[in-house]
Amino acid sequence: MKERRATVKRLTTLSIRKQCDLLSIHRSGIYYKPSQESQENLEIMRLIDEHYLKYPTKGVLRTQDYLISFGYKINDKRVRRLMRLMGLMAIYPKRNLSKLGKAKYIKPYLLRGLKIERPNQLWAIDITYIPMVKGFLYLTAIIDVYSRFVVGWGISNTLDAESSHRVLKEAIAIYGKPEIINSDQGSQFTCKEWIDYLELMDIKISMDGKGRATDNIFIERLWRSVKYDYVYLHPAIDGLELYKGLKEYFDYYNYHQAHQGIGRQIPVNLFKRVA
Repeated sequence: MKERRATVKRLTTLSIRKQCDLLSIHRSGIYYKPSQESQENLEIMRLIDEHYLKYPTKGVLRTQDYLISFGYKINDKRVRRLMRLMGLMAIYPKRNLSKLGKAKYIKPYLLRGLKIERPNQLWAIDITYIPMVKGFLYLTAIIDVYSRFVVGWGISNTLDAESSHRVLKEAIAIYGKPEIINSDQGSQFTCKEWIDYLELMDIKISMDGKGRATDNIFIERLWRSVKYDYVYLHPAIDGLELYKGLKEYFDYYNYHQAHQGIGRQIPVNLFKRVA
């Protein structure tokens, strides 16, 4: 649907109405602009993001208490809405481990006891909220766990599955496919399109268990590095500035920064040594 809307042009011999009729889309989708969050909500979301990064087990009520300590008069409903908008959910064991309609797409966690000993053996993918000066975007990234090399990343203004799929396909086109890819059980990864593509590519699918904070620890460490070393220090004005800043950061992360988790080596050296 988004692709069809993108083809509609205002400066053409065909009217907007005629173009929409030919494409079988409603005109309201062309004119509608999503409402933005208030500046106060953006400030609150920035605080929530940093709090969640440090304490991912804190739920809505504890997050509310945290915000109140900063002087915000905020109820739990507002906190819950903003956390959902950010794609955040407290990590703790839950009674219902899967949602109806998605259970058939949830795959087991394959990494327990796995010895990671070569590039492209295991990739990890995740999505995180990125605050900006006046707004926010979502960042998808894929990391090669053996070398810590970021093989792909992209930013988008929605949490839809399409963005994650695009980042994965671009990474495979450049670096080849992994043997295993690990993700959480988010809707982007527990859907038919994601599962069908990975099975077609003969890539094993691993998913974190719900309520387990350490299952995808490598990508969580990447988020801490990205946010503390760049995002929080240099909040972007707009998406273009964010893209340029992230590109510069990931270039440094991959090609210049030594990582203690891989023996103080630079990711590209370890990734290309065997890949």
